[in-house]
Amino acid sequence: MAGKAEVEGAGFDTVKLLVAVGLLVAGVIGFYWFSDESTLFRVLGLLAISGIAVGIVFTTAKGRALAGFLQDSRTEVRKMVWPTRVETLQTSLVVLAVTILVAIMLWLIDMFLGWSIREFIR
Repeated sequence: MAGKAEVEGAGFDTVKLLVAVGLLVAGVIGFYWFSDESTLFRVLGLLAISGIAVGIVFTTAKGRALAGFLQDSRTEVRKMVWPTRVETLQTSLVVLAVTILVAIMLWLIDMFLGWSIREFIR
């Protein structure tokens, strides 16, 4: 019995997703169809239709799972410790210095190999 309810729910979720995609397609078509109207009104209409489509998507099982994932991600980002401006500057300078050092080393190796090939060819 529970399995049948899940299958019916999944089918209804598919219908909801198709309706949401249809709304988005209709919104984009309407945006270009009413090209003689103000851009502001067309953008606001497209945003409204997109909001309705996102609301429909969030009523499905996958949409609720996505909403949960986004909430968990937001919680984890808030737990992160971000570097200070000084730490960021120091790290950037170290990366720049190492990059320049490696570039010089590669240039010297290239010069040496080029010189050795020229001497070998002569």
